[in-house]
Formats: sequence, C-alpha cells, structure tokens
Amino acid sequence: MTSELFSPLSLRSGHVLNNRIAKAAMEENMAADGQLPGKDLFGLYRRWAAGGAGLLITGNVMVHAEALTGPAGVVLDEAAPLEPFAEWAEAGRSGGGAVWMQINHPGRQIGSDMPGVVWGPSAVGVDLGRHSGRFGRPVAMTPEQIRATVNRYAVTARRAEQAGFDGVEVHAAHGYLLSQFLSPLVNRRTDQWGGPLENRARMLLDVVRAVRAAVSPSFAVAVKLNSADFQRGGFDADDARQVIEMLAPLGVDLVELSGGSYESPAMSGRPADARTQAREAYFLDLAKDLVTTSPLPLMLTGGITRRDTAERVLDSGVALVGMGTALAVTPDLPERWRQGREADARLRPVTWSDKALASAAGMAQVRHQMRRIARGSRPTPGTHPAFALVSEQRKQRRALRRYRAWLSVSRGTA
Repeated sequence: MTSELFSPLSLRSGHVLNNRIAKAAMEENMAADGQLPGKDLFGLYRRWAAGGAGLLITGNVMVHAEALTGPAGVVLDEAAPLEPFAEWAEAGRSGGGAVWMQINHPGRQIGSDMPGVVWGPSAVGVDLGRHSGRFGRPVAMTPEQIRATVNRYAVTARRAEQAGFDGVEVHAAHGYLLSQFLSPLVNRRTDQWGGPLENRARMLLDVVRAVRAAVSPSFAVAVKLNSADFQRGGFDADDARQVIEMLAPLGVDLVELSGGSYESPAMSGRPADARTQAREAYFLDLAKDLVTTSPLPLMLTGGITRRDTAERVLDSGVALVGMGTALAVTPDLPERWRQGREADARLRPVTWSDKALASAAGMAQVRHQMRRIARGSRPTPGTHPAFALVSEQRKQRRALRRYRAWLSVSRGTA
C-alpha cells in the first residue's frame, strides 16, 4: 500500500528522508557509565531502525555536563569520547533511514536533588503547586553564560556530525532553556535577551547560527518549537509563526511543532488547557494555521497512533509526521502501516487527577517500554502507571549516585 506517507522528503540542505514518518525524541534516560550511550541505547535504536521510520530523532542529548534533565542523561561536550556516539549513529542508521541528534539544555527544569547548575533567563522557578520543590531554584544567566551556552550547542552539533549523525534538532520547546527565553512568563529580562519577541528569540537564533556555522552545508539542522505553551500570557501560536519566519533565513531544514512544558504538559495530552485532551494529533489545529504561512517544512508530533490520523496530518500541509509513545509500544508501526496493519495495543491510560504526577507516570510508562525493547523483549502496554513510576524512581536514584560521582571526578565539580 502506497501513499504520501511513504514518499521521500527533500530538505533544503540536500538531506533526503525516505518517507514522511519520524520517531520523535523521547527522553530515554538510559545513559551508560560516563553519561555515554551504551548497549541499551544501541539495542533500542536498532529495533527502531528496523521498524521502517524514515527518520529517528534521539532523546535530548545534553550540551552542558552540569545541567541534565535527568541523572541518566547522555552528554556530548568537548570532553566526551566519540566512539560510543559513532556506534549509536550506526545503530540508528542500520535500517536505511536517517538519524538526528536532539540537543538540549534544560535551564530551570532540573531536579532539586541534582548537582550542577540551575539556570534560566530570570530567577523564576517552575510552578507546580505542591510539587514545585521537585525543581531547583534558578538563577538568572549572565551574558557570559548565555554566550558560553550558545557555543556549547555548536560544539555538540559539530561532534554529532563527526560521530556520523545525519543532523541535529535544537530543542526549543517543552519549557527547556531556549523555550524559557521565548516565554514572556519566564523571561523577565530587561536587556537584549528580554522584552519584545525579537529579543526573547535572540538566544535561539544565535544558537541556530552557531550550529549552522559549525557543521557542513549538507548536515540537517532542525528546531523543535512549541506551537503554544498552553499557559495564559505565555508563548502562543502567533509567537510561533513569527519565530518560524525568523528561523527561515538561517539555514534551518525543518521545524517540529509540539507544545507545553512541565507546568502545562500538553505534550503528554494533559495540558492546563483541556481543549487538546482526549484526541489524537494534539496540536493539529494550531499546525493547520501555522502551515499556511510557514516558509519552512513542518513536522507535527503529539498523540498520533493511527495511520488515518497520520494521513490527515499530511493532508493539512504538514511535511512530516512525528510519533513518540506509539513507537515505544509498537516499534515496527511504520512497517505495519506499509502493510496495511495497525498497532495491536496502546499504552494504558493514566487517569490521575494530579496532572504533574500523571505526566511523570506517563513518561515512566514510556521508559519502561523502551527498556524492554532495548533488551529485545516485547513491550507490555498494560503496565500499571504506579508500578512504572516507582520502578523509574528507583532507577533514577541509582543513576543520580553514579552521576554525582562522575561529575565530581571528571569535571571537578562537588
């Protein structure tokens, strides 16, 4: 069975994807010793590579060893050995598709028990009500720290190309650092990085320029951007439209649209704005508006599990369909679609009223499936969210001890 889903997509860098289905980034938190990719990630990406997606985008790789989204996060900086990353790239390309590395800095979205730094555009903490203490209190970045961080993105992108990846995706969504700079709720600066959108977008634009200058012209550079933050007074769809226009002259190949943050986890289907709940393609309505004016190809991610939904996304003018959770449950779903089949099961829904806990449990469920896939086992979509969350918390406590020891020895940080 053929359709536009299985037609190639040519990007402005000359990069060609062999179909319109992408495995979107999901934070694996599966780093081996030294915050490096290891056999678990290699096995996971070989399974996904064999599943038929035209593009695999890794979970976010950290550009700063002292700022991780989780204690088992992968770090690629100037000091990291390239050999494990080369093996990861080879695993991702083993099925004939492309593999891009998502690169990220968490900014203020760092656990309060983590060592290192907690930075933000301003000293505005994550507001999760009674769960706010889960995150560290941020300090406002200095101009020197901003410029050094821009350079870190460029270093990671350059080294990703050296390791054999086909591209990078700069993460500027989900409330991480670049998204924080874009948000008028979080960014309260009064200097050249604050105030009007042109200033709030400055760090993202500088990162993209630095990345594009650090890699070859044929290396793909993409950006992940919120279509909206789903918070009153926050980054909205009109802001997204303007930022996409700002990115267009900078050599960007693709913009992936998502939405939300830890404060409003729309990316997991549970935003503060309930309009995007209980349906697939959470952000399709916003994407339909953005695609009419976008000078760049768009990728849409969020809740897509069925082929007819994917077809509807492409019919709207979106160029690439991104899936995350669906491929953690059914890693060969693209190949199934090619054969006219669908997934056998979906992940057990989390119906807890506490949105923060529900989001954490949902992510734990996905990681539980990814670990099973990495070991060569079958996914267990019926896993209870409470079991997954408790199991994940235990793993993270062990990983935190390892990360503290590694950071102290390798980077001289207490």
